[in-house]
Formats: sequence, structure tokens, C-alpha cells
Amino acid sequence: MAEIKFYNSLTDEEKYIRTTVFVEEQKFNEEFDTIDETATHAIIYVDGKAAGCARMFKDEKRNAYHIGRVAILKEFRKLHLGAEIMNAMLKKAAELGGKTAIVSAQCRVRGFYESLGFEASGDVYLDEYCPHIHMEKKL
Repeated sequence: MAEIKFYNSLTDEEKYIRTTVFVEEQKFNEEFDTIDETATHAIIYVDGKAAGCARMFKDEKRNAYHIGRVAILKEFRKLHLGAEIMNAMLKKAAELGGKTAIVSAQCRVRGFYESLGFEASGDVYLDEYCPHIHMEKKL
């Protein structure tokens, strides 16, 4: 059974998940940044083991929340944990008064975010070497 916990800081478990998925598997170089210091972080646990994570931060000008760094460890993929943690983040953003959720989605997973109600806009752009697209969802 999956359980999601929210944190006000970057945990060692989240560092491990993001390093494994984004740095080791996907070869990103700039994984950690100053946003981690103020973001709301979430970890999804399966049978007590950290299986995935996400973070979000507020865009004050737009009353929106940016959700990102969504990662699921390889051994837990295909369990729909990505959708579960995203839905928890969307719910938390709405509870905090957000009107819109924003993601900078890797183009290869655009369909995943569309299945959650996000709509793409603008041109494809590179984040490091990887094509991304801006996507939004009204809360």
C-alpha cells in the first residue's frame, strides 16, 4: 500500500531518488538548486520504502504552483505511483489556494501529464539536453 508524506525540506530519501533517476539514469548534471530550500517536497512510500518523489513551489504573481522533479525508482514503475503522487501534489496546491498547476514536462512523458488534465503550450525547449514542454492545469 502506498503512503505519501510531505516535507518542508529536501530529505536524504528524496536526494537518493532524484540522483538515481535524474543524474544516474537520465544523465542530468544540474539536479539540485536553491528552489529545494523553500519548496514543498513529497515522497511516496510503498510498504515503508521510499519509491518516488516530487516537489512544488509557488509562483506568487500567478497564484500558481510549479510541480516538478517527479521521479519514481525503476523497481516501482508501472504501479501508477507517478499519477498518485501528482494527484496528491495537485490536491495540496489547491488546498494552499493555488488556481493553476504548472509543469515543465519532458516531452517523452507529455501524454502522462495530459492524462492528468494538463495542457501543453508554447514551443519545445531544452532543459540541459532534454526536450521539454510547458504544461498547465486549472485547479
